[in-house]
Amino acid sequence: MSLTSKQRADLRAQAHHLLVTVRVGHNGLTDAVRQSLEDALRTKELVKIQFSKTADIDARAVANELAASVSADVVQTIGRTATLYRENPELHK
Repeated sequence: MSLTSKQRADLRAQAHHLLVTVRVGHNGLTDAVRQSLEDALRTKELVKIQFSKTADIDARAVANELAASVSADVVQTIGRTATLYRENPELHK
């Protein structure tokens, strides 16, 4: 699913007040990081991720890679923080 610019803007507004839920350390994308992201998306839909200052990575590229691996959309990437969204129909019941 691809987000429209209006949906993305709404999600950015919601994400502004979120605390970082998942942190990617200097080890980069580990299975533990993917699992904690998967768990967070299952319960929250909108998740903020922070990449360690010591990690030698391109935050935007890694955010896109993470999103693809968990079937989510990248809402935005600012500096070393990215926000991902994945709809969970069960949360709306």
